[in-house]
Amino acid sequence: MDSSKIGKLIFDLRKEKNMTQKELADALYLSDRTISKWERGAGCPDVSLLSRLSEVFGVNVEQILAGELNPNDKDGGNMRKIKFYVCTDCGNVLFSTGDADISCCGRKLSALAVDADSNKPTMTIEEVEYDYFVTIDHDMTKTHFISFVAYVGYDRVLLIKLYPEQNAEVRFPQMHGGKLYAYCNKHGLWEQKI
Repeated sequence: MDSSKIGKLIFDLRKEKNMTQKELADALYLSDRTISKWERGAGCPDVSLLSRLSEVFGVNVEQILAGELNPNDKDGGNMRKIKFYVCTDCGNVLFSTGDADISCCGRKLSALAVDADSNKPTMTIEEVEYDYFVTIDHDMTKTHFISFVAYVGYDRVLLIKLYPEQNAEVRFPQMHGGKLYAYCNKHGLWEQKI
């Protein structure tokens, strides 16, 4: 840990939030001299204060400890770069349209890789009225099921969460082109063009 870098980051984040040292100190139940000491690089926040400091500034604890924020390159949120994440503890489903550090249940999540395996379940797409009716030939038991199906177009994502013991079928409004993604809790993520 570099106390100078951490102090500079705390100073920058405090200024970004338009807070005085006294206001930050009050939010952390400390003296403003302690904040001044950190910002000068003469000391670092105690571990017990990191989560509260993270909440006040809206940044990850890891970024505070590193003493820097690493912003992504601006890419405009390109849908062709979509990444899906699934928390194995709670089943939370998240996605990003670029590089992101995503965590859930205290663990950092890795982006799901599309499985090119030829043994993926069959996905049948039928046009019904103005929708796509998608059925997947897959068991939906409590231990082995399709967790979600997402339809990704050039400007939107439509995601439907599925649960064990329901049918592996979804209905999406038609968009021009795009891809369908499906995620099995045992076999991973696969895609199919429409």
